[in-house]
Amino acid sequence: MGPVQALRRDGENELPDAAPASEAPVPETRAPATPPAPAPVAVTAAPARKKRGYLRAVLMLGGIAAAIGGGGFAWLRGGRFVSTDNAYVRAAKLMVSTDVSGLVVSVDVKEGERVAAGQVLFRVDPRQFEIALRMAEAQLAQVRITLEAAQQDYRRLLNDISAQEAQTELASSVNDRAAALLQSNAGTRAAYDQARFTFISTQKQLEALRGQAQAALTRLGGAPDLPVEQHPQFLAVRAQADEARRQLEHTTVRAPFAGVVTQVDHLQPGTYLVSQTAALTNTGAVGLIASDDAWIDANLKETDLTFTKIGDPVEVTVDAYPGLVWRGRVDSIAPASGAEFSVLPAQNSSGNWVKVVQRVPVRIALERRPDAPPLRAGMSAVAAIDTGHVRELRELWSGGPAPGGERHAERQR
Repeated sequence: MGPVQALRRDGENELPDAAPASEAPVPETRAPATPPAPAPVAVTAAPARKKRGYLRAVLMLGGIAAAIGGGGFAWLRGGRFVSTDNAYVRAAKLMVSTDVSGLVVSVDVKEGERVAAGQVLFRVDPRQFEIALRMAEAQLAQVRITLEAAQQDYRRLLNDISAQEAQTELASSVNDRAAALLQSNAGTRAAYDQARFTFISTQKQLEALRGQAQAALTRLGGAPDLPVEQHPQFLAVRAQADEARRQLEHTTVRAPFAGVVTQVDHLQPGTYLVSQTAALTNTGAVGLIASDDAWIDANLKETDLTFTKIGDPVEVTVDAYPGLVWRGRVDSIAPASGAEFSVLPAQNSSGNWVKVVQRVPVRIALERRPDAPPLRAGMSAVAAIDTGHVRELRELWSGGPAPGGERHAERQR
């Protein structure tokens, strides 16, 4: 039997299998191998690639256009609200003390107690001030008596002057008659001398009475009929009595406004309160924080004040109460930045000057909310102010707000 070749496909070529071991290989002549034909190319490949490139370009241009449009829309809608987290709750606070020195005899409040306006906080020993008041009132009464006596004395002097004037007129007449008799040799020289010296004496007495009356009038302030209560001396002593009474009243220290007291434990009965330093130390005063009047101090960047004005509505959130919103309005804008009130202001004239955006304090008045939790002074807050400003495309080209932007914002409101 002739040799049988087994053929197998390897790629695109057919290769003969090995001959069986029992048969000798038979040499044969083979034609030279031809290279494999290239794989046929699909006719639709080029149009699909062009379609994908066109779609990619459309998507890229569309994305860019969408980004520009979205950015432009966001820019036009932006600029109306300005916000800052550099804002804090503020309230009226005071270290309540007194201007009189003395021993503290009682403290009538406790730490954290809510007090009303006029409620007693603590008391200073009043005895020395009661004594001073009684002395001033006694001096006032004495002055009243002295002035009334001076008025009566002045009236008496006027009467004495009137009587002395009559005596002087009589002495003048007697002197004239004695002189006439002496000239006619009907009278004596002794009688004339007696009449002349009597006249001169009455004149001197009249002048003395008039001087006393003038001195009395001066002591009465030139107004003898002026009521005693309006006399300068009486007013001076009454002022001393009023001061003594005021000091006595200030021995009882009261709350000037409603609020919550603090720093109470530092003031104990038996402490000697020195009026000059009482408000500077915790041992001579009681702290009081107002509970009915709280506001927000927001420190805005100077670049955020372009359209911010008094009366703009504000939304405030407090870090201590997430999710709660307080509403209010811009109450005032400080006339100077915070750096102007710094103890050590920046030296902008120095050679190493660096420009820093300044902060300007803005006070925000809050609306009352009866169901709101308590706001404590110093709490951190976030304030968002609605300026009502609406941007226009002309601002892009002019580099600033378009004319009439404020009026347009008012119309939008």
